[in-house]
Amino acid sequence: MKIILITGSHPQHAYIARAIAATSYLSGLVIEEREEHLPIAPDHLNTQMKKMFNRHFLNRQVAGDKHFGACIFPDVPILKVSRNRLNDEGTWSFLKKHEPTLLLSYGCHMLSDKTLGKVSGEIWNIHGGLSPWYRGAITHFWPSYMLEPQMTGMTIHQLTQQLDAGDVVHQCCADLVRGDGIHDLAARAVLKLAIELPEVVRILIETGSINKKAHKTAGKLWLSQDWRPEHLKLIYEV
Repeated sequence: MKIILITGSHPQHAYIARAIAATSYLSGLVIEEREEHLPIAPDHLNTQMKKMFNRHFLNRQVAGDKHFGACIFPDVPILKVSRNRLNDEGTWSFLKKHEPTLLLSYGCHMLSDKTLGKVSGEIWNIHGGLSPWYRGAITHFWPSYMLEPQMTGMTIHQLTQQLDAGDVVHQCCADLVRGDGIHDLAARAVLKLAIELPEVVRILIETGSINKKAHKTAGKLWLSQDWRPEHLKLIYEV
């Protein structure tokens, strides 16, 4: 088994990379340099909303430090790319060199058909949300906003060009812990997957395949533009 992970550059991405490395099957990493983990509040927000925005993302950073530790990636061959170089010759050469039997993606932008065509083995995506109910973007925020935090979870699915819609390989839900904030809950979903992912890999190695489940409904696709800072009022004031 040779695993290549294409991932982002944030602490949760490094944490999952370390979990995969613990199986001893991680052969390499392609790391997409993502946006700043602690964004600056937009100028158009009023003073109250700027404070709430800053509080929200500072809490995210604190929760990440608490649950994931330092953003340290495993000591394996690494290719660092920008978003606009994710699907180009550098990535293709890296995949050709390492010939993964399992390609995993997590926290990167969409991979092109040409990139996926460089891999002959299994190709899975790790999605921070429970598909099909929470497909798309910011899907660890929306369950709490929709008053169903128990739906905060992770999905491993077959990677296709339809966003978060491939057949499901594995799913898990975050543990609900009294006193946790929304970012603690999101982190616990990642922690749960990090525990269970090595077992999924073991089953794939021992059986040669994984029994996948097709979605029975299209569910809900959440877009990044659906989110506005004003949504934070429900989380922090209500």
